[in-house]
Amino acid sequence: MQPKLELISFKLCPFVQRAVVVLKHKHVDFDITYIDLANPPEWFKAISPLGQVPVLKVMTPDGTEVLFESSVIQEYVDEISPPSLHPADPLIKAKNRAWISFGGEILGALHGMISAKEEAVCNDKREAILQKLARLEAAHSGGDYFNGADFNLIDAAYAPMLMRLDFIKQLTGEDLLVNTPKLAHWSNVLLAMPSVQDSVVEGLVNLYAMMLKKLDGHFACKLTNRD
Repeated sequence: MQPKLELISFKLCPFVQRAVVVLKHKHVDFDITYIDLANPPEWFKAISPLGQVPVLKVMTPDGTEVLFESSVIQEYVDEISPPSLHPADPLIKAKNRAWISFGGEILGALHGMISAKEEAVCNDKREAILQKLARLEAAHSGGDYFNGADFNLIDAAYAPMLMRLDFIKQLTGEDLLVNTPKLAHWSNVLLAMPSVQDSVVEGLVNLYAMMLKKLDGHFACKLTNRD
């Protein structure tokens, strides 16, 4: 019997989405509670060691435990709902874990780019992201998924980043995958999956546009100037 799960989130968080994709893909029952990270409730401060989401509350007959860090939550959900989404080969599994961590670095760099106030700074951060994407392109199998024909945990981990790159393309015309055809195909495959489409709140692209405006960086100008 699986424990009762409650995921603590805020609507725009890509790291929470990593866990939701796995939960949806494996048809694991869970509840999700959205909070305002700018004004978090006291109960959240008490249970989140880092003051960040995602946090997963795991409720069992013996009490409630709390997990944090998206990759840890992904792994836990995967382990309690076999079969595993990790590759069987230990070396490939280890490499996937490393590339999942690399994906977190890209997400951090992406936020730096969209929040940069000056065009020169924005362009520098954009170039750094393109270099990271080129390295990821070289590591990708070239198939539908990162490792080839099978959907694995690493695919769930990268879906939120690829979705946000797609939002940027829709909202500003900036296509950061134009020189990485394997990643572009991967994005198309993942973003068409029901478990990815259903992993976010309705109208997330509009919330993302509002966030760009609020950040008031160089990308907000691109957004404003779009017809």
